[in-house]
Amino acid sequence: MPRAPWQSPSILFTLCCVFLAGAATGAVTMRFGFPPEKHKPGLAWNEAGREYSLQKFKKELNLTPGQTDEFARIIDDFMTYYQFAQAQMEDVRATGKGKIMKILREDQKEKFEKMMGEANAKR
Repeated sequence: MPRAPWQSPSILFTLCCVFLAGAATGAVTMRFGFPPEKHKPGLAWNEAGREYSLQKFKKELNLTPGQTDEFARIIDDFMTYYQFAQAQMEDVRATGKGKIMKILREDQKEKFEKMMGEANAKR
């Protein structure tokens, strides 16, 4: 039985390369493109949630002031990186979906959209 086109090793390899290149770009941009004083994570990581988490870790782990500052920087960097990765994954999904939609007939598109909606509902 022939493989589905998206299961082709070359397509999977290309997707992996795109994802890894995006992750590397995000990491480099985050590290060198955003000085800490300009560093503002997005809506998913709001100041109240950050402060609550930081205070909880500080208390539970008995962090020193230096450790607390470094801990805060690390979690800020992690959240920024996470948000970049999420945005890149959304782009990859949209690109893949667009390519899939181009090859489907109208009746298949409807079924595909329904299947995607069901899959998204499970996430």
